[in-house]
Amino acid sequence: MFLRSHLRDGGRVPASVQPYFFLSYAHTPRFGAGGPDPDMWVERLFRDLCNHVMALTDLPAGSEAGFMDREIRSGEGWSERLAAALAACRVFVPLFSPRYFASEMCGKEWFAFAQRAIQHGARHNEPPPEAIVPALWVPVPASHMPGPASRLQFNHNTFGERYVTDGLYGLIKLRSYAEQYEAAVYELAKRIVHVAETVRIDPIKPLDYRVVPSAFGSNGHNPARTLHITVAAASRHDLPEGRSPEYYGDNALEWNPYHPVAQRPIAYVAEDVIRNLNYQTSLGSFDDEAGHFDSKQPPTRPEILIVDRWAVEDEQRRQRLAAFDQEHRPWINVVVPWNRYDHQGRAKESELADRLEGTMPVKMSQGRAACRAAANGVASMEMLGQILPQVVEAAAQQFLRHAQVYPPAGGTHTERPRLVGPMGMDEPPSPLPPRAPFPPDTEAGGDPPRRSDTNDVSDTERGDTDDSRS
Repeated sequence: MFLRSHLRDGGRVPASVQPYFFLSYAHTPRFGAGGPDPDMWVERLFRDLCNHVMALTDLPAGSEAGFMDREIRSGEGWSERLAAALAACRVFVPLFSPRYFASEMCGKEWFAFAQRAIQHGARHNEPPPEAIVPALWVPVPASHMPGPASRLQFNHNTFGERYVTDGLYGLIKLRSYAEQYEAAVYELAKRIVHVAETVRIDPIKPLDYRVVPSAFGSNGHNPARTLHITVAAASRHDLPEGRSPEYYGDNALEWNPYHPVAQRPIAYVAEDVIRNLNYQTSLGSFDDEAGHFDSKQPPTRPEILIVDRWAVEDEQRRQRLAAFDQEHRPWINVVVPWNRYDHQGRAKESELADRLEGTMPVKMSQGRAACRAAANGVASMEMLGQILPQVVEAAAQQFLRHAQVYPPAGGTHTERPRLVGPMGMDEPPSPLPPRAPFPPDTEAGGDPPRRSDTNDVSDTERGDTDDSRS
């Protein structure tokens, strides 16, 4: 394959082998044994798009106009090939359908591509560039889309009225809509080429596809999840003596620990990553929020606290962090960025790490249990994108354990519906056999009923997921 030679050394994929677009779709299961492959219609769309892209560009013959995993299934090299294509393609083209947003594998593809855009924006101090061109395979109501999809600024109406009402699947299946299909696909190809030529995202080292989270969350059509991000850092106006101001701004939210590689403050990079996990986010400064925490109240959302080790050099802030550590709030997880190329930080690394550990022993221990690297020091912007999903998941689980549960409105007891007679017909119920006073005796040949216990396990390291597609 066109990317195989570049996978051997694990390096970045050069621009010369970038496919123009990556077609992301949810595989449709066959109906009955030996039936036609329902994905053949997606393959036809892919071929048509590739032909249009070749005609609209000066790509040389034999170039990879697009990438689609039509022949890739679970097995050797499958995740590596997907990851390499996502790390190099110019445009990501998701085929929207209800099945698409229910697919964990499609959510992984979306997240992996969006990470490239987030890293590009961080390096150039700009919001992540939009290089996602969605297509309607089957129309999906906006209310059923996860946050990353519903936030896209894209006008489908320019592809034709029938396309909006029936999607590409409806157009491609019916001969009477052949002209509308051709027009919609041609417009889609033009949009792909336009984005590829005007929005450039640098290729990156392929991600480990097995541990990439889904951009659609655990429930792809639920947009209501919220998370708060707090930053504990100084501003350039109250730095410790001798600390360089080049990493800081006018307030804590402008702290940029990965300068000069990254130009975008870490608060906004973290917000971009977490929004890409189907969360609505809010930002705040620890200095502004300290004293307003109330551990006696149930939590309203999971939270992430991003801490600068240099923050403990200020005695008043150190005391506020120590007081915060004594409050029981396990739904708040700590992340400690640490730039390996910050010479001042490296000179005082041991001293600052020990002081932060002594200031916040509870939170540091809790954070280390959720994700060891998050508490020990996140060494780069790329690593931040890898560990934040683990930290967010741990905070969300703690939030669910401690959040207040609200009963249904009304306050009246409703009897459960009961079936009457066979198939629910209005017949007198059959008398039930008498209940046995004890469980069956296992020695007499009976087996006691089995129960399935689920253990809470903190994922401190990477775990593998099934590579099979939904």
